[in-house]
Amino acid sequence: MNRLINNSIILTLGIILITQSIFLPFAVSALFAVVIIILYFKLAKQEKRISKVITFLFVIVSLAAIFFSYKTFIGIEAGVAVLATFLFAKAMEIKAKRDVIILLNFALFVSASSFLYSQSLWMALLVISCLLSCLVGLYRLQTSEFSNHQISKISIFQDARHVGKFIVFALPFFILLFLFFPRLPPLWHIPIPDQNKGITGISETMSPGDIAELSQSSELAFRIIGDMKKLPNQSDLYWRGLVLDQYDGQQWTSNFANQQPSLNAHFEKSSQNFEYEYLAADVRTKWVMSLEKSVPIQEKYVLRTDWSVVPIRPNGRIQPVKMQWIGKAQFNLNVNVVPNWVQSSNTRAPTQFDLQAQQFAQNLFVKSNRNPELYIQNLLKWFKENNFTYTLSPGLLGQNRIDEFLFKSKQGFCEHYASSFVMLMRYVGIPARIVVGYQGGQLAPDSESWEVRQLDAHAWTEVLIGQEWIRYDPTAIIAPERVDRGMQNLIANNQQVFGGSHTSWKYQQFNFLNKARIWSDYLTYQWQSKVVGYDVQSQKKWFDRLGFSNTYTAILVLIFGILLIVSAYFSWIYYLTFKCRDKVQLTLNRLSKQLPIHLQKKPYESVASWLICVSSALELNEHEQALICELINSYQKYVYGANKDEKDIQILLKLINSCSAMLAQYKKGLS
Repeated sequence: MNRLINNSIILTLGIILITQSIFLPFAVSALFAVVIIILYFKLAKQEKRISKVITFLFVIVSLAAIFFSYKTFIGIEAGVAVLATFLFAKAMEIKAKRDVIILLNFALFVSASSFLYSQSLWMALLVISCLLSCLVGLYRLQTSEFSNHQISKISIFQDARHVGKFIVFALPFFILLFLFFPRLPPLWHIPIPDQNKGITGISETMSPGDIAELSQSSELAFRIIGDMKKLPNQSDLYWRGLVLDQYDGQQWTSNFANQQPSLNAHFEKSSQNFEYEYLAADVRTKWVMSLEKSVPIQEKYVLRTDWSVVPIRPNGRIQPVKMQWIGKAQFNLNVNVVPNWVQSSNTRAPTQFDLQAQQFAQNLFVKSNRNPELYIQNLLKWFKENNFTYTLSPGLLGQNRIDEFLFKSKQGFCEHYASSFVMLMRYVGIPARIVVGYQGGQLAPDSESWEVRQLDAHAWTEVLIGQEWIRYDPTAIIAPERVDRGMQNLIANNQQVFGGSHTSWKYQQFNFLNKARIWSDYLTYQWQSKVVGYDVQSQKKWFDRLGFSNTYTAILVLIFGILLIVSAYFSWIYYLTFKCRDKVQLTLNRLSKQLPIHLQKKPYESVASWLICVSSALELNEHEQALICELINSYQKYVYGANKDEKDIQILLKLINSCSAMLAQYKKGLS
């Protein structure tokens, strides 16, 4: 087979391996890579196909690796892995043209199955690349019998150009069908997430250092869609996740009471309420990160007693969640008094740890005349005056974590300050708890949405004052620019936040990755919202903009649009045919039409036989017959010659005109 065809096969298999290697077991990906290497050398040397024994062993080992990884052959990931295995096995037995056709068509199906893993923009680009590679291979397979060109950059670009032209011709049909074809509700949701895989983000537990590690990632956490002019100030952008109120000396967890729904929630709606949509970056995210004092306005989501918002049941899809921020509006949960057991639960503290911190809290509380509000002010003042440092690299703490942080290291991230602040409240009997979520964010490149990243992860505190939970953020005292300007701006202007000996390198690496992720996430958002998220509701909005009253009108537009595109294509083809007609052929046609009908060129006649018949019928003299012969020779040289020089064309046109003038003399007699 042609080397160009072999290269298309190798390229197609390589793209499929790249597309699925992230999701396939490592052993299976390694086997696929070995097959590609073997095929490359086998096809390059034009050797026979690989032994059936080797192919059989490859299939058995691959299927065994798949089964040991997924414990089944049924399911999305296992099923796609099996399909890919059979594709690579088919590639190992290529022998004839028929095998290549089957392989490339099978590769189209396997590459499309990658959308079961992910429907992201980058997955779409890889699948389109595989599509182009398969179509180029099929095109080369059809043209290889008629061309004998050697492999070169020119031939590769020519093949890609021809295939690209076919795709461009089909593109208007795709766009028309995408926009106007009736959208049906899905029978199942794709992709179906694997809940066993890890997820980056806020979890149900927190230990000192967890959020600091999370905040070194510029990965997108979620996006807020709405009128950005109504968005609260940066310092008020506390995106609430969940409450942590149980501490065992090492780890914070959430009490089961916080997970109960608040079904009797009511609030007074006002014109100042801000409605927005929350769009998670990962389908496996458990909580809706909402502005404090926000309520869901969708039936599928519920507000819990700790103000966290969760779906009633996971739907397996990334969909916008409509929320309403009521700010300081009146809100009634039919719980005017915090129960005593809640107060007691939020004052519990392990007394066997952090004895120095307990003594410090008792002394400061006495100095504050046992006034909770004055005690809080004095404690925040103490934090500010004792040279505490806000850093992503606080170092490890021992068993007495609060003591070591407050009186030794004095270096920590938001969870260190929130954890120590809550415990200093509890040591003196003041109910307090930790809230984890995100703080701040950044305007998207299009200025129409708000992006919150993992580096914006944050922890703050709530203290029960007069039967109301009041937010206190000790981080705002230590690093006020973190809250006022956001974590992204803080890192961009203060590289010392990273700490450590490689501060400069970390800072440069973070900035580069952050900028790359911003544009990557923005493009992904546009792809998800405009293409993947184009559902029944989106189509209805599009129809309303165009003034279509119902679906039947859209179907008529679809039909007439297709007819219009088909008509445009045929008109363009006719125009190109007329424009690109050979000047020589046009001149010969004019010559033929000036003759009587019985002497005009018939469709089945060649130019040479037609001119000979004309010469015999008119009984030309030797000079005129020589002119006809010269015309025939020149025309044959033009048609069958390897090179068509412009001078030769001009000579041929002059000969045709000379013959036309000569035959014009016989026109009257022949008439």
